[in-house]
Amino acid sequence: MENRTYTADAAPGDDVTVAGWVHEVRDLGGIAFLILRDTTGRIQVKFEKEEMDDELVETGLNAARESVVSVTGTVEEEERAPTGVEVVPESVEVIAAADTELPLDPSGKVEAELSTRLDNRTLDLRREEGQAVFEIRAEVLRAVREAFRDADATEINTPKIVATGTEGGTELFPITYFGQEAFMNQSPQLFKQLVAGSNIERVFEIGPIFRAEEHNTPRHLNEATSIDFEGAFCDHTEAMDVCESVVVSAYEAVADNCADQLEALGIAEEFEPPETPFPRISYEEAIERINATGELDEQLVWGDDLPTEAERALGDDVGGHYFITDWPAEIKPFYIMDHDDGERSTGFDMMHPRMELVSGGQREHRREHLIEGFEQQGLDPEAFEYYTKMFKYGMPPHAGWGLGAERLIMTMLDLDNIREAVLFPRDRQRLSP
Repeated sequence: MENRTYTADAAPGDDVTVAGWVHEVRDLGGIAFLILRDTTGRIQVKFEKEEMDDELVETGLNAARESVVSVTGTVEEEERAPTGVEVVPESVEVIAAADTELPLDPSGKVEAELSTRLDNRTLDLRREEGQAVFEIRAEVLRAVREAFRDADATEINTPKIVATGTEGGTELFPITYFGQEAFMNQSPQLFKQLVAGSNIERVFEIGPIFRAEEHNTPRHLNEATSIDFEGAFCDHTEAMDVCESVVVSAYEAVADNCADQLEALGIAEEFEPPETPFPRISYEEAIERINATGELDEQLVWGDDLPTEAERALGDDVGGHYFITDWPAEIKPFYIMDHDDGERSTGFDMMHPRMELVSGGQREHRREHLIEGFEQQGLDPEAFEYYTKMFKYGMPPHAGWGLGAERLIMTMLDLDNIREAVLFPRDRQRLSP
């Protein structure tokens, strides 16, 4: 809008046109106020009824909450106003009237269920808290990209429509692709390995992944954003170093650049980047520590995956971010390299006390061992020929990981549900909006 002034920039003596949403109307009798909200804040518009044109007053005071309005007038100093200034209007235009019955209250005075908020995401994001989450998310992704560039990694984009699943199994969304069966990709894993095997060496990707898991929990999605890294001539320990650096960089950027958003979420005082280095705990030590907490009904044994209650028990014991390393080879994917003993893998998970955030490891770069891994997991190597044939031509040792962006935001901001960290979530029940 030409000649528009944002509310935060309105100074006493300025002639301005401000535009935004009607946040609230307060009628005190002879004087009334319209509170106008835009992306920078709020400003008070004062109506002195006896001194102003009736039509002007009527237009301003009859505008329903959340209507889009434009107000032209003069800014005056007013200590009693919420921002210390107010606009005395010369004209008010209702650009887009809102229904008087709103499905939720963007002022936040009346709370709404999460399902109602997600059904009406545009209105929900007019709440200060809702907007804050996604401003922080944007800052996290900016900082993550910068951290990867500092680590000499190149951003890539891999296909999301594939002929075979990354890990096989039933967790695939099938689609029809010009008469052929295809799938939505579970992970960029195989493709980022292929690129890391080129002369680019270190790569990263931030993009969607799709998993047809029939979960209905506060921490699972069927479409999520994965932050991925792969580095040639890296082992699993170096990959963990990069992972730790990226996560801490994201926290530091939010602490430095999102003070207003953290304040809006009520977590400014307690927010701080995690302490480094993150502890690196072997799987064997992890199950011993979990068993020692007494929180589980049954003791864990070697080869068990860690249930949610086990992750939480260990997280409470550690008290911060940490890695679990040296997982049993039998429960890690075919592309994870094993240690020489054949029982332990180079696979690792990076954990927040609440949940797993990252899965990674050193990859098997020796073609004959890779083929054996396919067969051991019941996968047909020929179906992955586009991938395995590149291992004939000199594949360097390499390692990497994938980090769930929504889980990072969820744990960083202590959100109750992962759906609060994604604009339009996709899960078993939600395909719209």
